[in-house]
Amino acid sequence: MTRTRAAGAPSRSSLRGLDGLTFFVANLQTGFGPFVSVYLTSERWTQTDIGLVLTLGGLVSLFGQIPAGSAVDAIASKRLVAAISIVAIGFSAVALALGSLFPIILFAWLLHSAASCTLTPAITAMSLGLVGHGRIAARLGRNASFASVGSAIAAAGMGACGTYVSNQAVFFVTAALMLPAIYALTLIRPAEIDPALARGGTERGAGGASTHWWRLLGERRLLILALCVVLFHLANAAMLPLVGSLLTLRSSGSAALLIAACLIVPQVMVATLSPSVGQWAQSWGRRPLLLVGFAALPIRGLCFSLVHDPMLLVAAQVFDGISAAALGVVVPLAIADIARRSGRFALAQGIVGTGLGLGGAVSTTIGGYLADRFGSATAFMGLSILGFIAFVTVFALMPETRETPR
Repeated sequence: MTRTRAAGAPSRSSLRGLDGLTFFVANLQTGFGPFVSVYLTSERWTQTDIGLVLTLGGLVSLFGQIPAGSAVDAIASKRLVAAISIVAIGFSAVALALGSLFPIILFAWLLHSAASCTLTPAITAMSLGLVGHGRIAARLGRNASFASVGSAIAAAGMGACGTYVSNQAVFFVTAALMLPAIYALTLIRPAEIDPALARGGTERGAGGASTHWWRLLGERRLLILALCVVLFHLANAAMLPLVGSLLTLRSSGSAALLIAACLIVPQVMVATLSPSVGQWAQSWGRRPLLLVGFAALPIRGLCFSLVHDPMLLVAAQVFDGISAAALGVVVPLAIADIARRSGRFALAQGIVGTGLGLGGAVSTTIGGYLADRFGSATAFMGLSILGFIAFVTVFALMPETRETPR
């Protein structure tokens, strides 16, 4: 006997497809992490040229968030946006692998940065369009869990590939991951993605009307959330690079292994906690979990400033996992709450994403300056203070966004 699904509920095929999509997209994106710098260095690029390419890509990622979000809202088929983005990222991986000339590498990196601006909001919009506001909390938790597992597996596999095959091979593997990602996308049935819900509408079949974008920019809760995200990443983004430098100085022989552990520990935490975070956000509300995620950041910075044992530095990454699990689920969930009835869900994601990029871009400069001028312990303490300011901002200004049943 076949099991029927409730009217309006997504099929098992679509839900499994979304699981696979988030998993393989995380695989795909992992190939563009630190492997790019390693590969270009092996191709005898200067650090100036590498920095220029990465900086230009970062600027595209920063300033492309809002127009990309607006475009995702305007295009009816989120599956099409996701498919084009995945193919573009796969093509950029091939271009990186085959080219070493500056214009080719620059084009590939800019293409990847632009496609990433549309891919993330498209996947989140599809998730909302499939399950609706009532079940989006649990769905975002599941998405974060699959993405975290995908990132951890890809990091280990690509690290081994770069070590035992070649740095160039990492990008061929990355490009090949485009195929299972596209296959997973085909499992999501387009008829089950409600276009009104995917844009932040209220209910299935409610139509596609949108508020004007400038009204969304005047939404107080969204601007407060964006400010909190800026402050969080202002404190957070520089911490792991500084830990990497510290581990290299203190344990040069095992630095690579320890840095890998610093990456894997929070991913394991996110994979474990994210489904529960989605459930807690639905029952407890968004604000308590935001406070937990923000509180873990200054504690982590304080640990880094006081701890000297390399293994304890790795252990302190547990707090990064707590922050990542909480914010990775609750921030897009709060955006969905705020953008509800606006028809501008992806644009709202772009506004907050711009804050994330801005905070991250400035953080590394602040952290590096403090470390060079005053030492790593003072740098971590300074970042911890910034993290505490971010926590206080959430506590004082950020309201609960979950709508209570009437």
